Amino acid sequence: MTPDNDPRPWTVESSEYIHQLPWFTVRKDAIRMESGGSIPDYFILEYPDWINVVAVTTDGQLVLIRQYRHGIAGVHYELCAGVVDSNEDPLVAAQRELLEETGFGGGQWTPLMTLSANPGTHANLTHAFLAVGVELQQAQHLEITEEITVHVVSPERTWEIINNGEMMQSLHLAPLLKYLAGR
Repeated sequence: MTPDNDPRPWTVESSEYIHQLPWFTVRKDAIRMESGGSIPDYFILEYPDWINVVAVTTDGQLVLIRQYRHGIAGVHYELCAGVVDSNEDPLVAAQRELLEETGFGGGQWTPLMTLSANPGTHANLTHAFLAVGVELQQAQHLEITEEITVHVVSPERTWEIINNGEMMQSLHLAPLLKYLAGR
């Protein structure tokens, strides 16, 4: 239930694509608000939906990865994550990415939360899943553009990683913190 005085969705008066590539699409909307205000140049970033996985092994350890991220020029801990392919179910994407990036699979899977990187500028969502009881099933199958190391760590070590600032990705921290707080 929403209050009657909640802000209303904006009206898009016009929309045009400024740049369109599979991994970076920018749209410019001219919008009008119910109050009469307008923004002639409102930029939206369009990406495919993303997934990430809080993966817990059969003995209660967490499967984390480390990789270099050029945007912040650093190597940090992360959850397994990836892109939802066109017409792919997010759960299927999450299971595929976990197996490819870490070699872990199986277990019981449940949706954990759905997030937005920035609802003011990003049109996509991130679907976070909890996979409990995963086991090592195969070697990693990385793409040529992926350099990922796998780290199986205790919940206590995971808290240290978080508290020491060794994990920077907020879309990974939120579901991981939700899981750890609920243990």
